[in-house]
Amino acid sequence: MYVLHIANKNYSSWSLRPWVLMRTLDIPFEERLTPFPTGSSWNLYRPFSPSGRVPCLVDEGWAVWDSLAIVEYLAERHHGVWPVEAKARAWARSAAAEMHSSFTALRNLCPMSCGLRVEPFAMSDALKHDLFRLGDLWNDGLARFDGPFLAGDHFTAVDAFFAPVAFRAQSYGLAFEGAAADYPARLLDLPAMREWYEAGLAETWREPDHEAEVRAAGTITMDLRATA
Repeated sequence: MYVLHIANKNYSSWSLRPWVLMRTLDIPFEERLTPFPTGSSWNLYRPFSPSGRVPCLVDEGWAVWDSLAIVEYLAERHHGVWPVEAKARAWARSAAAEMHSSFTALRNLCPMSCGLRVEPFAMSDALKHDLFRLGDLWNDGLARFDGPFLAGDHFTAVDAFFAPVAFRAQSYGLAFEGAAADYPARLLDLPAMREWYEAGLAETWREPDHEAEVRAAGTITMDLRATA
């Protein structure tokens, strides 16, 4: 069986991507959660992850690291990871790759913390651009392939790559126009997303650097997480 190494569900957007994909597509795996350390993760994660980061998928002792590489590894072994139709598949791969390499302002100014609700201090031009591009991208996919997911009527890897944005939209009150307006809620309503969210709320550990990033982003108006 696959072993998927992840970090805290409240914080780890990169871990969420392969996790929600495998859960939603019923690809069996064993989850191993190792909370983020304060500072470098190298020494803690290096024994199972060559990069010293998560997520990392281990298949019979063979490590596959980085969320995009994990998805492609799974796609070679399981149906449904990417759309069947060639143009939809090319679009989905392009959109997932863009999410993987772009949207820096969104990542930095709206760090993922599932259990918090935050009123942002300000919307920088860079963040506004990222949100515009997200809405534009989602509306394009939903129109091209008739939804309800980005590349058609089934949840695929491209939706998994945007799953952390759905949690950010919920936490920071981010709004989108057109068909994209309902897309984050559609993702949040998936059984796997609800499972991740409830587990994130139940976590009692706090990592100071991640907590500081959220406090720098805005005023925390609600903390729904369990206390120790």
